[in-house]
Amino acid sequence: MASLEVEVVKEADLEQILALYKQAGWWNEPIDEQSYERVRRIISDTFCFVIARYQDRIVGMGRSISDGVSDAYIQDVVVDKDFRRQGIGEAIIHRIVQFLLEHNIRWIALISEPGSEEFYRQIGFRDMIGYTPLFLPIENIE
Repeated sequence: MASLEVEVVKEADLEQILALYKQAGWWNEPIDEQSYERVRRIISDTFCFVIARYQDRIVGMGRSISDGVSDAYIQDVVVDKDFRRQGIGEAIIHRIVQFLLEHNIRWIALISEPGSEEFYRQIGFRDMIGYTPLFLPIENIE
């Protein structure tokens, strides 16, 4: 795609980022000032936050959480529904991986949503045999 920019950032247009989170179904609460502050901090405090920009529009994003020393987890990878199947998701992943390798991170993982596993396999990710992803629902914490 001509004029697509994929870059690591520490700040970005919060409305456009929130729109991508909502489109992906990852942001369900009403948007208010706290939402903007949370997203601002997600972008600025994440080890690697990547956006894909076409002209003035952010059409994709992804990020990696890491201690900056040993390992990293890729998450929140999404491409705007109007821009999918154009190589943008792959470009985002490649930019994140490049950044991680530049910082000597040699163990990179992610948890894919159902239906997106093949996308990640096609760009080099493999199943983690013998491991099961788990999470702790906050409502279970007393």
